Amino acid sequence: MNKTIVLACFLAVTMIYSCKKEIKEAQPEVKVALKKKQVVYQVFTRLFGNTNNNNKPWGTIEENGVGKFNDFTNTALKEIKDLGVTHIWYTGVPHHDVITDYTEYGISNDDPDVVKGRAGSPYAVKDYYNVNPDLAENPANRLEEFKALIERSHKAGLKVVIDIVPNHVARNYQGLTNPDGVNDFGANDDKSVAYHIDNNFYYNPKESFKVPVFEGDYKPLGGDNHPLSDKQFDEKPAKWTGNGSRLSQPNFHDWYETVKVNYGISPEGKKDFDELPEGYDNADYKKHFEFWQDKTVPNSWDKFKDIALYWLNMGVDGFRFDMAEMVPVEFWSYMNSSIKTKNPEAFLLAEVYNPSLYRDYIKKGKMDYLYDKVELYDTIKHIMQGHGKTDNIPPIQEGLKDIEHHMLHFLENHDEQRIASPEFAGSPDKGKPAMVVSATISTSPTMIYFAQEVGEDGSENAGFGKPSRTSIFDYIGVPTLQKWVNDKQFDGGKSTEEEKALRDFYKRLLNFTINSSALASNYEDIHLYNRNNTGGYNDKVLSFVRWSTDEKLIIISNFDDTNTYNFNLEIPENVIKKWQLEDGNYNTNDELYNQYSSSLNIEDSKGIINIEIKPLESFILKIK
Repeated sequence: MNKTIVLACFLAVTMIYSCKKEIKEAQPEVKVALKKKQVVYQVFTRLFGNTNNNNKPWGTIEENGVGKFNDFTNTALKEIKDLGVTHIWYTGVPHHDVITDYTEYGISNDDPDVVKGRAGSPYAVKDYYNVNPDLAENPANRLEEFKALIERSHKAGLKVVIDIVPNHVARNYQGLTNPDGVNDFGANDDKSVAYHIDNNFYYNPKESFKVPVFEGDYKPLGGDNHPLSDKQFDEKPAKWTGNGSRLSQPNFHDWYETVKVNYGISPEGKKDFDELPEGYDNADYKKHFEFWQDKTVPNSWDKFKDIALYWLNMGVDGFRFDMAEMVPVEFWSYMNSSIKTKNPEAFLLAEVYNPSLYRDYIKKGKMDYLYDKVELYDTIKHIMQGHGKTDNIPPIQEGLKDIEHHMLHFLENHDEQRIASPEFAGSPDKGKPAMVVSATISTSPTMIYFAQEVGEDGSENAGFGKPSRTSIFDYIGVPTLQKWVNDKQFDGGKSTEEEKALRDFYKRLLNFTINSSALASNYEDIHLYNRNNTGGYNDKVLSFVRWSTDEKLIIISNFDDTNTYNFNLEIPENVIKKWQLEDGNYNTNDELYNQYSSSLNIEDSKGIINIEIKPLESFILKIK
């Protein structure tokens, strides 16, 4: 979902974040058995292989082009893998609303009055048992083409992740290829009542849905003529809207293209299902699975469980769950324990923005990973923009240390602004120190968004929405990526020297992270110690140490885009003792570019290392 339209939710989250010291009681540190870090490459599937650079606002698929499953060739997947990637998240795979006419394949047309953009939102899913026809060379064989992509991805050494959006579905949900015995969402609902435990939707009986009043100069499809674009959509009785609006005529800023799924919570907030017994936050997925075996659950729970198992059976290795906190945590216990029973190695990533809910969704909901958006991402973004301090980062890591492995780090995704956009940092180089910190400060996975590695700025006016985020709603080309794709040679043949250098930086960094034992092990902050004890060390610099039994790292980044800093970085006595190093001199070498070395001098169990660090530079210093 495009989160810019739910600012009210974020205001609440911000209030919670401002009080995080009160929320976070002392938590026991959880040790996670981990061999190496993981890296997720999020790719917007329909944009990756599109070589058309017409980029007409609201352009049709014929005018602006579209990428296909087949564009992910063995060469393309090898290049993604070699970037330092372990998992590829194919965004926008399940069949969602689109405006392109596919009626010859038995697919009904979608109404522009309840579709955002011409290519449609990937989070308004129309059919969970098939894939977006836009992505197939032959839409009649679209599912087979996706299966082939899964196989190619696995052969390239990549795990496959796709979206599941349990909170809502498209207003016109219609499954065309449901497995035997599977009914569509809402097919068996009692529409004469607002709520029933086994209804899939909430209703306003005897009221008809009305298309929102469009604001400003907005017109569906930019005002282009379309036979269904008449400010009408036939839905009686009206269903509640995806973001929870109960209005039969939702607001223009509501998620009006979707309807909210009912998980057995009455309009008054009563939970009509069993809750987890005390102590289940510390139980493993096997115990959670056993708990639900003799319980009756709402129909929607079973529908989404069956959807997840369907894709697992097809070879998908994991899921990214949209707006997971809008769905009760008990459902996630039921859903995720079923997934893990089927595939214990399944990769489960969820969108949860409320820090007070993190531990419930990890421990009770059995999520593997949550976005670290409200805390680390927001803090780093402020630093990159020049109005935040690195002093704010160590307390975040301290507050999350019991769940640090579960907090996935990113600097870009489809909801967030591109680093290079003027609205964010204005330069992809400002992402370099931030990326080093994000990728190395914890054991959690790192995620990058396609074309981040070549400095895409998201400036195209695609149609629905505003630039600074690469459009997820319209057919569009991604200029910097297209240069790297180079007519599907995937070799950077048209990239600028600056774009090539940036991609080389990401490749060096990410490959180091997935091969480092230290980054899968211990962390300790040395930044606050140096702020108090080291002359010339300031709040534009961040430093910390990572170590394992066979690797010791000193990591330091300079977020200042203007100034070089020179200081004697101190390694506190407690760190030296944990490292079990004797007094003496130890050589260090930068693992990123192998162009910087310095000597760590230990005297009386305290280390000192001279650092000269240029603007936007980072070092990963390995002690020899």
